[in-house]
Amino acid sequence: MRPQPTPSTRAPRRRSLRRGVAASVAAVLAVSVMGLTAPLAANAADVPAPSAHYDMSHSGASLLDVSGNGRHATLSGLTDASFEAAGSDDVLRFRADGYASLPKGLVTGTDNDFTVEYTVSTQTAANSFGWVIGDGVGPWNTTQLGNHIFLSPRSSQSGYTNQVLAAIRVKTDGNNGENRMPAGGGLNAGFTTLTMVGSGSTITLYRDGAVISTLTHTRSLSSIIPSGNVLGYLGRSLYQGDSLLRADVSDVKFWDVALTADEVTSSMPSAADKTAATAALLRGDVLANMLGSNPSLDQVSSNLTLGASVNGVALTWSSSNPAVISTTGVVSRSIVDDTPVTLTATTSLGSTLTFDATVLAPSISADLDAITLADRSTEHLPLATKGAVNGAAITWTSSNPAIVTGTDAAYQAPAAGAADPFRGGGLVTRPAYGEGDVEVTLTAHATLNGQTEERSFDVTIAEKGRWAPDAGYASAYFKSDGDEKIYQAATSGNDFFTFSPVNGGNPVITSTADTRGLRDPYILRSKDGDKYYMVATDLCISCGTGWGPAQSNGSLKIEVWESTDLVHWDRTNGENTGITVNQPAAGMTWAPEAYWDDELQSYVVFFASRLYSDASHTNSDKLYARMFYVLTRDFQTFTYPPATWQDTGYARIDSTVTKIGDYYYRFTKNEEGGAAGILEAGKDIFMERSKVLTAPTTQSSWTADPNTTWQLTDTRMTSLETGQAGEGPEVVKLNAGDPNNNAQGDGYVFLVDNYGSGGYRAFVTNERAIASSQQSDRLSQRADWAVRPVGGLPASPRHGAFVSVTQSVLEAMHAWTEVEAVPSTTTLTAEDRTVTAEVAAEDGGDVVGTVTFSGGSWTETVDLEDGSASVTVPAGVGSVTAHYDGYSDGLVSPSTSSAVSLGLQLSATASTRCIAGKITEIVSVTNADDVAATVAIAGTYGSKTVTVAAGKTASASFTTRAASIASHDVTITGGASGGLTYSAAVTVAAATCQ
Repeated sequence: MRPQPTPSTRAPRRRSLRRGVAASVAAVLAVSVMGLTAPLAANAADVPAPSAHYDMSHSGASLLDVSGNGRHATLSGLTDASFEAAGSDDVLRFRADGYASLPKGLVTGTDNDFTVEYTVSTQTAANSFGWVIGDGVGPWNTTQLGNHIFLSPRSSQSGYTNQVLAAIRVKTDGNNGENRMPAGGGLNAGFTTLTMVGSGSTITLYRDGAVISTLTHTRSLSSIIPSGNVLGYLGRSLYQGDSLLRADVSDVKFWDVALTADEVTSSMPSAADKTAATAALLRGDVLANMLGSNPSLDQVSSNLTLGASVNGVALTWSSSNPAVISTTGVVSRSIVDDTPVTLTATTSLGSTLTFDATVLAPSISADLDAITLADRSTEHLPLATKGAVNGAAITWTSSNPAIVTGTDAAYQAPAAGAADPFRGGGLVTRPAYGEGDVEVTLTAHATLNGQTEERSFDVTIAEKGRWAPDAGYASAYFKSDGDEKIYQAATSGNDFFTFSPVNGGNPVITSTADTRGLRDPYILRSKDGDKYYMVATDLCISCGTGWGPAQSNGSLKIEVWESTDLVHWDRTNGENTGITVNQPAAGMTWAPEAYWDDELQSYVVFFASRLYSDASHTNSDKLYARMFYVLTRDFQTFTYPPATWQDTGYARIDSTVTKIGDYYYRFTKNEEGGAAGILEAGKDIFMERSKVLTAPTTQSSWTADPNTTWQLTDTRMTSLETGQAGEGPEVVKLNAGDPNNNAQGDGYVFLVDNYGSGGYRAFVTNERAIASSQQSDRLSQRADWAVRPVGGLPASPRHGAFVSVTQSVLEAMHAWTEVEAVPSTTTLTAEDRTVTAEVAAEDGGDVVGTVTFSGGSWTETVDLEDGSASVTVPAGVGSVTAHYDGYSDGLVSPSTSSAVSLGLQLSATASTRCIAGKITEIVSVTNADDVAATVAIAGTYGSKTVTVAAGKTASASFTTRAASIASHDVTITGGASGGLTYSAAVTVAAATCQ
């Protein structure tokens, strides 16, 4: 039985100590309540006292019940920062970051009578609950999912998109048991009061006092009211996987009785109160949205964002000085004095908001102060040609143009694709490995408003890193929607299909910043091959973010690291946070990848995103995913805003690129549920080609000109083979020596993430097959296009990356430790007194550094050139060894050769002459050594021993007693102190005395 009405005991609103907006804002607004006024009874009805009233007063972790009944709700994830003052109201700003648990007793199950009054404002359409009576979080259509009554203020469900969705659910006999109220429309502008009244078998839904939906049902409230201490929730869905609420809530009341229509109207906050609260919040939100990169309106130096709408309220802007700040927010950088400007926003509520701004006169120094260059660089330098603060024109000169180029005065932008934002400047020619770093001074010449200024920057250009042949592969990936961390795997050797987890199977990177989730990692090797970069999506579905909010209000950042060994990763920005590359009007930044552009001499970073009309994200049209790109040279600074890369009117995500010959080949997922124009299947991969990496794509076409855009060369590449939808394509060139490669050495592995069934599957193909694909002869329709059996890849990897690695990196990954020095071998040979050392690394890679030759007390150190070093050994040294000393980077271990013995430096000549008609032989021995030698000379006509002083010549004569002799040899055998020896033969020519 319903008790008799009693006078309202509505408690006065408690004012929070935290105030983000002055209460006086409402007083300056010309309030219009059009569209918000509810039908008024002739005499306001007395309203029964609520069982609980939450006017968003709070204390610590409690949302206070101001009805006097003490039924405080418990806050989870919500803090003081979640509450904001709005006129005479406090507002709880749910941002998918928390919820409130309602205590038992607000509504009982003794009958089916209840009332919930809920005042809310939101622009986010999502699968989320504003409030729910019931408990038991679980999957759809399971017993884990508790029986309940709920209201979603702005739904994304089919048939209820952007409308209020409410339902009662009692599961019976294997039937989910949900009865939805008919769609009755969406929220009014600003704050709207939604009142649900249950009376017997009827539920009625009011919007600002007017009925918008009625449902007759057979469910019983006694089957819904939980037996525990939690009645239900504010801002939390019972459906597992639904997102937490994104909305502003100013007032919630519960009754255990059914209010009449007059009581509904009398109870709810007045239209004036709601409009004042809307306006008060609006000012703060407009201000936060409009500042952009400016610290405050008192210090404006860059463009403002003057949104067409905020919080669903349309705005029309005017400016007191459009030449300084235009009505679209463009800020002049041509003024010479600080200039005040008043901006006025007229709202669709009929009110006005005014903002006083001061535009700071631009200074060249601010632009020069904003330039930061790395002290030591392995990459081309991002030499800005336009000031980041005031837009000064900047050109650069270099103290050593052979190492770093200055701005090219003759630079002209290409006919297709992006222009080089650095206009030819900053191109680095690194010293060869082993030559050492080089210091360069770069000078920026800035011009602004007729004034000029210069600034010099000293930069060290790093020598190239050590090259070694690739000997295996590495992978990075995440595992599931519930495990959004980065894992890595590596092959056991140079066979692509031998992957196993590294780091003990534990995550390599776990995010503690931003959304606290990491997905879609991609690893790119630097252009010189001695560094790796990794980019990842900043997204955490397991944190309670639904797929709808993730696309409409997702992160604008990418997460970026660098490494030389794939074991130790460092943030490129030096901070524990991602890098913002997307624009405020974007809804998400998904699956970033990067590829080197040979023409731009920069990395192109591309990603999928939704794009709204403005930063308020209020429009609901043209929200298909499309591809954008930014440019970077160091993965620290990026061009801005992103350029549109692929926009065909159909959803596209997950592009990856490889280059074969003159063409870039791009593989992308058609994100549509079905065909997208000539792309014949949704949720599958298609291929395109172009000579210009950054060329825009506005339609899919088999006959497009690849010189200026992207030409379609294949479609529906995987699902017919795998039987599954696919995304996250990757294409990897196989290493030389990989048994999966072909005789021509141009093999590729193409991979697709079958996200609904086990992760990556692989196809083996080659350059010629990819490059020859066309409409009449598609790669995916050839007989040899077949998916490999499952196996050899990381277990259940989701959307990841695959990259080639050297032997030392491969070993470091498996041991999960530092890269160890590669063993070397030093071989020494001698020719006369010249000895040559050849040094080889075990992995076949570069060897630089020095070799030290030694023998006795003599040593000499020589630089290696192409792995070789030679020296002339001084006289008196009879045995030499060569020691490879290594190099400063410690990447190749030292090694020592075997000893090589050297002889005396003797030489001999033989001659004849006639004496008394007989021939006499004369053998002369010259000692070029620095020690005396004892020399034995023996031949056909006798033997003699002579001593030859250092640097001298000694001779021995032999009388033959013959008038003619034949040619014959004489042996020369020498010896000296220190064990030096010499042995040779000299030929005596035939001779006759006449």
